[in-house]
Amino acid sequence: MIIAKNDEAKRSKIWRIVMTASSAVIILIAVYLLVKVFTGNPLQGTWVNEDSNVEMEIKSGSSLTLRVPDLAEESSVNVKLDYSLDKDDKIFTISEDKEELKKLADKSDGMYTEEALEAALGSYMTSFTYSVDGEQLTLTEREYGDQMVLIRE
Repeated sequence: MIIAKNDEAKRSKIWRIVMTASSAVIILIAVYLLVKVFTGNPLQGTWVNEDSNVEMEIKSGSSLTLRVPDLAEESSVNVKLDYSLDKDDKIFTISEDKEELKKLADKSDGMYTEEALEAALGSYMTSFTYSVDGEQLTLTEREYGDQMVLIRE
């Protein structure tokens, strides 16, 4: 034998080390996958509303970027917003950042105003009940029941 040159005690010791290391690696991978599945953000990613061509990029933490097309002469406007997520009750709340809207309006050189941004984003600045089914996200407005269907990109 190549390993431990026919010394049964050394082979046994090497075998125990290999088995212990492989068991530890398997346990670490299992813990990682369980943490990832149960503590991750199910909405994280890029979602597109095909009806209105609005793209929503939900990031980890509490920020998202909403790309609104045809607000002015530009092809689209990227607006950074804040959100909160309650995974137990499946509630997704998007809130506006007044300072961000003001900065965007100031940078646009008069192409659009803060009020125009608020009007374009009005249907998104509310609380939703969410449902994720594979690659489809359904947002149901909690107050009026209007639904938006977004597809994962």
